Amino acid sequence: MNNKKIYRSFLGICLGVLTTSCHTSSQVRLVVLPDIQTYTRLYPEVAYSQAQWVVDHADSVDFVLQLGDLTDHNKPNQWDVAAKALNMMDSKVPYAFVMGNHDLGKNSNKRDSKLFNEYFPYDKYSRMKYFGGAYEEGKMDNVWYTFKAGGLRWLVVCLEFGPRDSVLAWADKVIKKHPRHKVIIETHAYMYYDDTRMGEGDRWLPTSYGLGKRKDDPDPVNNGEQMWDKLVSKNSNVLFVFSGHVMDDGTGMLVSVGEHGNKVYQMLANYQGGIKNSLKGKSGFLRIVDIDVKRKIVKVQTYSPYRDEYRRGEDSEYLFENVDF
Repeated sequence: MNNKKIYRSFLGICLGVLTTSCHTSSQVRLVVLPDIQTYTRLYPEVAYSQAQWVVDHADSVDFVLQLGDLTDHNKPNQWDVAAKALNMMDSKVPYAFVMGNHDLGKNSNKRDSKLFNEYFPYDKYSRMKYFGGAYEEGKMDNVWYTFKAGGLRWLVVCLEFGPRDSVLAWADKVIKKHPRHKVIIETHAYMYYDDTRMGEGDRWLPTSYGLGKRKDDPDPVNNGEQMWDKLVSKNSNVLFVFSGHVMDDGTGMLVSVGEHGNKVYQMLANYQGGIKNSLKGKSGFLRIVDIDVKRKIVKVQTYSPYRDEYRRGEDSEYLFENVDF
């Protein structure tokens, strides 16, 4: 059964359960910024409006997650916009980001993160109080953060586009060193628009890009289903996985049970140009994920600060009940 339809019935009853005007000690608010490549190339004002909305609501936002494709063509003028937008949140609210395929070298044939690390330098972010560590010292390609909210400790693990086996092994060690933290994983490519994880036969697989085509690669890249098998399902404290990248309607949602009986809430959000009904990318939609630990509820909404408009429908607003925190 379509996962969106499973939770649709809850909306009419429970959509108003979590208030947005009062942020209590048992509540957590995550803001998810999907691919911004269309904005950094063509409509910088949209990217700035998203960041400004976060700043204006900083007192109720606990953490921001940007899902990659910060640029469209990995060019300095687009990195300028991306850095200006995210830097607006400096010292206002903790935030994390990952690289997408458009942020790598030409045609994503290699992991060229030179400009990414130039505009989002390790020396800056490693000094942030919520920064935890990196897979490679001096590089922001794969990093982790911690924060406290809702009476819980949280671990955010940021993974590269098509994470290599060695990166997944590193992430597994990081998660296992934080057994009492609730884990949020963000990576650019993981979920597919049909409410499944990315796997064989799907479009836009990391393994179909230049960096993933080598058959005898000693450190191969991984698609969503492989990430689930090798990392996500094996850790009892993983709660969320957020991703972007995939086109069509740019949305997907799946709840899966890991090897230890824990439910993992996996979500795709992508509203860039080329997505159905995206209005040339100027929609500017982001995701608001409101968590009420006491009531065991997670509510997801899709909102555009640029248009001051909520996106309605079962793929854009839904609610999870009886979440085990």
